[in-house]
Amino acid sequence: MNKLLAQYKLTKEELSKVIFPLKEQIRNALVSVLVVVTIITLFLTLIDFVLSSFVASIL
Repeated sequence: MNKLLAQYKLTKEELSKVIFPLKEQIRNALVSVLVVVTIITLFLTLIDFVLSSFVASIL
C-alpha cells in the first residue's frame, strides 16, 4: 500500500511540472496543420491530374 501511495505522490508531483499549452497556441498549431495539409493535398491533386493526363495520352 505504501508503494501505491508513493507512486501517487510522485505522479501528482510530476503532473504539477507539466506546462499545458494555451488556447492561442493550440489554435495556431491547428491553423498551421490545416494550411500544410491543404497545400500538400492540392499538390498531390495536381500531380495526380498531370500523371493521369500523361498516361491517358499514351494509351
